[in-house]
Amino acid sequence: MFEEASEVFDNMFKSSFPLTFIVFIPAVLILVSPLPAEASHEFTVYRMQQYDLQGQPYGTRNAILNTEARTVEAEVLSRRCVIMRLADFSYDKYQKALRQSAGAVVIILPRNMSAMPQDIVQQFMELEPEMLATETIVPVYFAMEDDELLSIYTQTLTSSSSQGSLSAAEVLLHTATANGFQMVTSGAQSKAVSDWAITSLEGRLAGVGGEDLPTIVVVAHYDSFGVAPWLSYGADSNGSGVSMLLELARLFSKLYTYKRTHAAYNLLFFLSGGGKFNYQGTKRWLEDNLDHTDSSLLQDNVAFVLCLDTLGNGDSLHLHVSKPPKEGTPQYSLLKELEAVVASQYPEVKFSMVHKKINLADDMLAWEHERFGIRRLPAFTLSHLPSHRLAQRSSIMDVRSVSPSSRHGAGEPPAGPHVDVKKLSRNTKLVAEALARVVYNLTEKAAPGDLQIFTEQMVQDEQLSAVVDWLTAQPRAAQLVDKDSTVVSTLEYHLGRYLKDVKRHYVKADKRDPEFVFYDQLKQTMNAYRVKPAIFDLLLAVCIAAYLGMVYLAIQNFGVLYSVVRRITQPKAKAH
Repeated sequence: MFEEASEVFDNMFKSSFPLTFIVFIPAVLILVSPLPAEASHEFTVYRMQQYDLQGQPYGTRNAILNTEARTVEAEVLSRRCVIMRLADFSYDKYQKALRQSAGAVVIILPRNMSAMPQDIVQQFMELEPEMLATETIVPVYFAMEDDELLSIYTQTLTSSSSQGSLSAAEVLLHTATANGFQMVTSGAQSKAVSDWAITSLEGRLAGVGGEDLPTIVVVAHYDSFGVAPWLSYGADSNGSGVSMLLELARLFSKLYTYKRTHAAYNLLFFLSGGGKFNYQGTKRWLEDNLDHTDSSLLQDNVAFVLCLDTLGNGDSLHLHVSKPPKEGTPQYSLLKELEAVVASQYPEVKFSMVHKKINLADDMLAWEHERFGIRRLPAFTLSHLPSHRLAQRSSIMDVRSVSPSSRHGAGEPPAGPHVDVKKLSRNTKLVAEALARVVYNLTEKAAPGDLQIFTEQMVQDEQLSAVVDWLTAQPRAAQLVDKDSTVVSTLEYHLGRYLKDVKRHYVKADKRDPEFVFYDQLKQTMNAYRVKPAIFDLLLAVCIAAYLGMVYLAIQNFGVLYSVVRRITQPKAKAH
């Protein structure tokens, strides 16, 4: 009988394709599976800021993600990971995800942000502070686009968009059969970082001619800020200010080397940390020098404090002051020298003084000079920005990655903040000339305004550019730059080349009442796994049960099945 059955099945497979398909399809489904590279994709994500400042929480308070992906076009976003591209991002869409209690938000950034259209860059820069001001428990991540991630976004967008135009039955079928992506982070929940030290650096050039010499303080904060710490490169704010400070230190160290050009002013240079967090490094430095020590250049005779902030672009310079300088004071002399140098040597630059009183009710000080103003030290900030509220001071769009043609002044300028080395060099020479005219008292000596102390060759464009390139080669958010960071050690090395008595100053938050608290888990690895929806398992179980039921019935009634199959497959006898 089994030999006859074998013959029947041979004839069946040869003559009946549907029956062959039914028998072999389960084996084919079992053997065929997606390749590992197609089933998952691993990529790096950067979490939005999470910090506390003066007891006020900012940013996202969560880091764990394990949920299915959707785009913002989907009707239901609850407990879903909402993926959106920067080109399609808006605050309304972001708020929609938060209102519907999304499981997470992932914003895909372009590979070259400086090539983005200007309107998109400007819009996102203006939205960054609003995103940070809205505290949320929804994890918010940023990812740099690649081909696989864009493919995931496209497939998710197609799936999310199609459901709104389908009938209920079609939606159910689509839900059961469509592919989805499960987004999973590998890290743990975020927690506060204890004993984090913010480092500041100080160096000086001593004047000649007496004990009680006036002191000029030049200050720049070196940290950067943006909506995501690991994406905050701070090219213009404040890589340009740091680059200018180092170049000024180099230029005046040469002058102070020779007796004929050694001025009767002490020059104190200070690179502050925590500038983007209400100037915490400057605050502690002032406390250490004014409250906890008897011998300090800040206690004796401070002529003025010049803070450098965002000076790498534009054709305007603004001297921001909390109190207009009085005539006959050193700070008034600097104001007039700046005006004279601009008028006689750089007529293309628009120079102005911007007066804004210190508002102690604000959570954040506007400019760094206000820290000195609170301690009654004459200070001002020089910047090409007319207002402290402009978004480019605290944006991840402030990057250095511009095209070579743009770096040399050719071609279209990149979108968003960037550093123009020629303008940075011009501004550096302008500030150096004004400071030199103050320390050598050239105006009272009737020196003409077009007299140049520093030639064009003395200000080194290559060094300015190299420092900015180096600073923007790594993110410099305060949460990422600890006391052992190469950023701190390299800045300390450069100051030590030109200045004397270079030393570090540390600030740690008070454990009982901290002014600032940082959190970890700011950079993680995310995996996107290709998955079927849960209802697909139910549908698959029903199909498997039906198939097994058919096999069971066929075995139980094999004699009947055998007769039917034999009758179907037996060749008909030819009529004679």
